[in-house]
Amino acid sequence: MKKNYFLILLTTIIFSSCSEEFLDRPPLDQQLSSTFYQTEEHAIQALVAVYDVLGYQSTPGISWCPFITISDILSDHSFAGGADANDGFNQEELNNFRAQTTNVIVRAFWSKNYTGIFRANLLLEKLAEIDAPEDVKARIEAECKFLRAHFYFEQVRFFENIPLLTQTLGGPSEYNQSQNTPKEVYDQIAKDLVEAIDVLPQQVSPSELGRITKWAAEGLLGRVYLFYKGVYNDELDAGGTRVDRTVALSYLEDLIQNSGHELMEDYSQIFQPVGEFSSESVFEITHGETPAWWDWGYVRGGEGNLAAQMQGPRVTGSDNWDRGWSYAPVNHSLFLAMENDPRLSSTILMEEELDGTLVKGYQHTGYYSKKYSSDAAHWSTNGQFELNRTCNQRVIRFSDVLLMAAELGSPNAQDYLDRVRARVGLPSIPATEENIYNERQLELALEGHRYFDVLRKGLDFASQTISQSGVRGPKYVGDQLLFDVQFNAATKGFLPIPQAEIDLSAGTLVQNAGY
Repeated sequence: MKKNYFLILLTTIIFSSCSEEFLDRPPLDQQLSSTFYQTEEHAIQALVAVYDVLGYQSTPGISWCPFITISDILSDHSFAGGADANDGFNQEELNNFRAQTTNVIVRAFWSKNYTGIFRANLLLEKLAEIDAPEDVKARIEAECKFLRAHFYFEQVRFFENIPLLTQTLGGPSEYNQSQNTPKEVYDQIAKDLVEAIDVLPQQVSPSELGRITKWAAEGLLGRVYLFYKGVYNDELDAGGTRVDRTVALSYLEDLIQNSGHELMEDYSQIFQPVGEFSSESVFEITHGETPAWWDWGYVRGGEGNLAAQMQGPRVTGSDNWDRGWSYAPVNHSLFLAMENDPRLSSTILMEEELDGTLVKGYQHTGYYSKKYSSDAAHWSTNGQFELNRTCNQRVIRFSDVLLMAAELGSPNAQDYLDRVRARVGLPSIPATEENIYNERQLELALEGHRYFDVLRKGLDFASQTISQSGVRGPKYVGDQLLFDVQFNAATKGFLPIPQAEIDLSAGTLVQNAGY
């Protein structure tokens, strides 16, 4: 069982509801408005609720939406997959850039991120009322700002034109919020991160693994800058502090030189249990089997990693793989890109490696993700096995930080690129922008980053990279038409605003271009 402070605390909160003592307490909905936000314990419980949204990979009554699975399906690294065309219908709309405004995955992302934003805003507003030491409150405030920035970054990268809410809404008269410009949203993200960096701790205790550090905020700011600069060719304004290439790089250099983070020696162990919260992990989202979860009607109540379940091979009778759902089958083009790379065997799972009986799903390519999969190392010991995959999500790895700093023009760019390559026994190559960018594809493949790396290189590059016709791997099953993809440049790579949200806004929200 994972020793994670927030996971254990959340479990305690959930299961305390089963005790007789709890049943004698006043209803929670009364406590929220009159007695809840008073003590340090209340503040920590409310913070747990904000953190909890990080692990949401489904939305009740809407759809399942693991970030890694869906972003890789959008990229050139994976197809939609699933049992059959009907099973993966909504994923296939995204894979072929024909997403309808009623696509349930699209709305699930929208709902998830605004849930996190709301909870962060609410706690930020209530902190002044809470009786707790000032340093405790300052840390919680910084964590809320980081989390709000994280949720907004995911939201604006997917949807571009979104409402920016930095406080809770006062009532029905404020519900119909118009969209802000991307510039306004990205500047707020930068502001939240810069302010958080000044307060967040450099280290957390073993009992607090999963809480945010200063280094996570610096790493995320570097990622935000690279995407914003690439897509909009502009600089960020963090509440009056200009964040340009030099400033973004300075934060990454601080992380590299002073954080104590380092590359794991063995690349193959990064996504194994021994690699969780390792020296390489700068920001990691916890998944696990505490509490052991059974409820298919409320999947997000558990802590399992649905990306690992969805992307695993459909194998039965195996000692090593356990009945995945074969979503996001890996494109043969990625296999070719990695064919002579030592990281291939730790990145792509090939059907020849599987024991047991394999059922080939929709858009079968013969390749699966090995980083997030239904492997035995991450089987749960209790609960419904599909809902309790125990693989943590590595959001920011130290190798990513080295490559971001190199791409931003660090004087140490050659050393940083060499370190990433030397770890897997590869020779030095010149630290050109093209080589550094290509290294990202090989080092970070199937971790959810590729699509946004492609978008920040421009729409022509995205069309050339993602679109394919008549390209077929030797293990593909099904008509060629199933594997042809055409990037829709009219949408600029962004998802549609959910039609249900436009309807709820009485037309205040305006649909994105191309839909």
